[in-house]
Amino acid sequence: MLAVEDIHSYYGESHILEGVSLEVEEGEVVALIGRNGVGKTTTLRSILQLTPPREGRVRYRGTDLVGMGTSDVAQGGIGWIPEDRRVFSALTVAENVRIAVPKGSDVDAALAQVYETFPALEERKAAEAGALSGGQQQMLAIARGLVGENDLLLVDEPSEGLAPQIVADVAEAISAASEAATVLLVEQNLPLALDLADRFYVLDNGTVVASGDTDDVSAEDDDLRRYLTA
Repeated sequence: MLAVEDIHSYYGESHILEGVSLEVEEGEVVALIGRNGVGKTTTLRSILQLTPPREGRVRYRGTDLVGMGTSDVAQGGIGWIPEDRRVFSALTVAENVRIAVPKGSDVDAALAQVYETFPALEERKAAEAGALSGGQQQMLAIARGLVGENDLLLVDEPSEGLAPQIVADVAEAISAASEAATVLLVEQNLPLALDLADRFYVLDNGTVVASGDTDDVSAEDDDLRRYLTA
């Protein structure tokens, strides 16, 4: 579904990604892990063409995205769930979902899908999004990505800043989302990433330094853990 091939991305003259390559097959959850500042979010931004690579290719269903506008990439079926849970805090849960439904689509069907996937949101559908817990806000952010009719979700640091007891809600939300869409997950929480993902890539200093099947490793693996500590 997605192939990132030897991309080099920059912020100004700062060389952030130095030849990143990865693949995501349809139906998978793939985790991209690593400490802060190694280029994980930049990888997602490069896929979306928010930070277009200067070298390399990003192919989605065989089409090279490099040089396309971000809106065109999004319309092709790629959704982005940013790390800071960008919901409209003054709008209700239902209103947040409604504005994410593409023009011409069945809004009631979209709401029904969200409530079936995330029952906790149906219980709070009339509540303002700003009054939700962090985990519920993350559910809402993911729900908005799903009703956008996206086949691939790029989910950035969904557990960041959340209390440990709420991370379970986030895990449940991503697991539910993966039933409807393919997921590329950026995450520093190693146990969460390994629990949710089928495969993983480790990023360090703008380069992929390890990859594999999550069934073959443990969250206690010293080789992995050293890439997540400062």
